Amino acid sequence: MSGIYIHIPFCKQACHYCDFHFSTSMKKKDDLVNALTKELELRKDEFKNTTVETIYFGGGTPSLLTNDELQFIIDAVYKNYEVSQDPEITLEANPDDLSKDRIIALSKSRINRLSIGIQSFFEADLKLMNRAHNSDEAKSCLEEATKHFDNISLDLIYGVPGASNEQWLANIEMALSFNVPHISSYALTVEPKTALASFIKKGIIDNVDDEQAHDQFHILKDKLEAEGFVHYELSNFGKDGYFSKNNSAYWQGKSYLGIGPSAHSFNGKQRGWNVKNNSKYIKSIEDGQLPIEIETLTKIDQYNEYVMTGLRTIWGVSFHKVEADFGADYKDYLIEQSEIFIKQQLLYIEDAHLRVTKKGQFLCDGIASELFRLN
Repeated sequence: MSGIYIHIPFCKQACHYCDFHFSTSMKKKDDLVNALTKELELRKDEFKNTTVETIYFGGGTPSLLTNDELQFIIDAVYKNYEVSQDPEITLEANPDDLSKDRIIALSKSRINRLSIGIQSFFEADLKLMNRAHNSDEAKSCLEEATKHFDNISLDLIYGVPGASNEQWLANIEMALSFNVPHISSYALTVEPKTALASFIKKGIIDNVDDEQAHDQFHILKDKLEAEGFVHYELSNFGKDGYFSKNNSAYWQGKSYLGIGPSAHSFNGKQRGWNVKNNSKYIKSIEDGQLPIEIETLTKIDQYNEYVMTGLRTIWGVSFHKVEADFGADYKDYLIEQSEIFIKQQLLYIEDAHLRVTKKGQFLCDGIASELFRLN
């Protein structure tokens, strides 16, 4: 299985917490869409012997493209790649772009999964984040979307300054009231050079409280699991049959192409990333040149990446795979390094797989870094 990620680098306005690559100017939209389709053509040989099973429009705000523009890009995928009979095709969308007519039109397209950036149902949270939608738009778009799409995910953010645990639980319960089968939820993080970082430094907004975020993570986990969701990856919860195939491929180390400015690609041995500049990206593609930097991963890099991604999932890290792919000394090293975390009840071994405990999940990335090999 392989996937294609397509980065749409446009937004109506800048969310205060976001450090993804985007522009609030739409002047280059037509050129960008054409460049995306040309990059798809230029890179088709990379997937010559594989089948595309997922197509994911991320951003930025992909729902700023028209349905015709989205279809134009999808057609380019089908023209240049072998696509499975029933691929998962996801569109990230903001509530303010999802009118009733737009949702109905999208439901008649090849797009079969919506990932809706709700983030919160509370106005104070949305204003703090500088989201382009309001609470009423969030609710109305979900009410309409669930009539026309079976496969819907929504995003929620926890650890928002000033948002109590009671308010966070109300957010989760509101999300559940729409009967969506998938929820992705992330802790609010303070990224350098964002407006949020600046506001916190100036004392305009309180800093993020790690203890509160920890508590709200467990409120989320307990509530969703009680409602029949499977916590299959650190930030992702899905009902049976509704795990994101796109997300699962990332965490299981499968190959994917990243199309568009700043998009990342991975083939198991190499990681690549496109230039993080719309104008440079468009110019390079128009000249028939791929604006990509490529890093060949060492054996140690590949091991560390597998440990990092594996621990985040319900599938864990397989000792058999570590030994088969990297050698017995890597397996022995992993067992030795994990002993202290097993004693602390942060990790456990089951069926020759190393997994994080409920207690260890919030600390997962830090634990993984302690299992890395440096030489």
